[in-house]
Amino acid sequence: MRTVVMGAGRSGLAAARFLALQGRPVLLTDAGPEPNPTLELELAKAGIPGVWGSHPFALLEGCDELIISPGIPRTAPFIAEALARGIRVIGEVELAHRWIREGQGGGPVLAVTGTNGKSTTTDLTAHLLRTASIPAIACGNLGTPLLEAVQNVRVGTVFVVELSSYQLESVHEFRSEGAAFLNLTSDHLARHGTMEIYRQTKLRTFERQTTNDLRVVPMAHPEWWQDAPGSGRTARFGWSQCEAWCDGSGLMHLDGEALLPRGELRIPGDHNVENALAACLLARHGGASLAGIREGLRSYPGLAHRIAFCGEKAGVRAFNDSKGTNVDATLTAIHALPGPLVLLLGGTDKGASYRPLREALTGKLRRLVFLGEAIPQLTRDLGDLPHAVVPTFDDAVQTALSLAQPGDQVLLSPACASFDQFDNFEQRGDRFEALVRGWSAS
Repeated sequence: MRTVVMGAGRSGLAAARFLALQGRPVLLTDAGPEPNPTLELELAKAGIPGVWGSHPFALLEGCDELIISPGIPRTAPFIAEALARGIRVIGEVELAHRWIREGQGGGPVLAVTGTNGKSTTTDLTAHLLRTASIPAIACGNLGTPLLEAVQNVRVGTVFVVELSSYQLESVHEFRSEGAAFLNLTSDHLARHGTMEIYRQTKLRTFERQTTNDLRVVPMAHPEWWQDAPGSGRTARFGWSQCEAWCDGSGLMHLDGEALLPRGELRIPGDHNVENALAACLLARHGGASLAGIREGLRSYPGLAHRIAFCGEKAGVRAFNDSKGTNVDATLTAIHALPGPLVLLLGGTDKGASYRPLREALTGKLRRLVFLGEAIPQLTRDLGDLPHAVVPTFDDAVQTALSLAQPGDQVLLSPACASFDQFDNFEQRGDRFEALVRGWSAS
């Protein structure tokens, strides 16, 4: 019997390589064209045959398990056929979890899910643990697949795993000693169909928890989690007294102890206070001391491309939020900064209205700069606000920097994908930061 891996993205390749190293027969299939020569040679050396361009049902003959990449919906015909044949369908996260529970490496699992803030909370939790001298690695949807992370790590390493709803669709026995469900807003409905299905998929991160485990949830929205599965102990975070909270004076608290004033955080915005509170609960459950958590909160610089300060000149500060690829994320960035703002918007339009940005910009806006393919949609929704239209990215950034006045913030938070002018949001953010460095040095 063999395992078939469907999808040659990063998680699929990690699964195929892992299985080959274990000496298990594996076949990789991807709907895309044949791989580049370097990858093709690597797969050949690893003994991983590939089928490219389609997913023939014949590949399921003699298959006892199908591992799918998170970007592939379970309604795909090849997956539906596998399920109809009684073949077990899992994701790379489930395969990695199996390895951990067999005692092959590492230690506890802490999971983070939600619509927004997952990456920052995941990365910050791992930072807090490491600052408290506990080995930890941030992985999962954040970048490094869990299956890569579990190999060749120290015994006792804590895996802090960002989990998307797509990944949670294909878990079965996955269990996390601590799990956080941060928030819930409309997203991925083309895949999930309804908000309720989306919510229930997120809740799967709790379903195998025992009474020794921790369920971290927002105090302000019990309707999101009160019917959560599993037996984990509930710990809440928020803005009124609970297990982790921030009081009206801005002082953060954890388990009845004062932590530090929110002003000592290097990551801006109310949303990042909430992310930090959730991370504190997870890190504390993972064994971090209060002293280590305090030190880690003060030293955490934030993730690249997420409202990251990247330069200043003549009283104008620039922030890179290239990860702001939808309207909700851009709203978060606007709320996080005091203003006045020169805001760069645009790229590949996703079909959502930009009108919700209006209220958040009231009293904060210096100028909007529209760029890229989304200019017609941005002009339709926001064109009566003060704005400039500059199609190409470099020119748009230079225009934004020239329009700013002392005390302003220039913010790249495009509310759009990057694919009209860049390969990904990281490349877009890197280019923004390079242009800001040149401007600040001139």
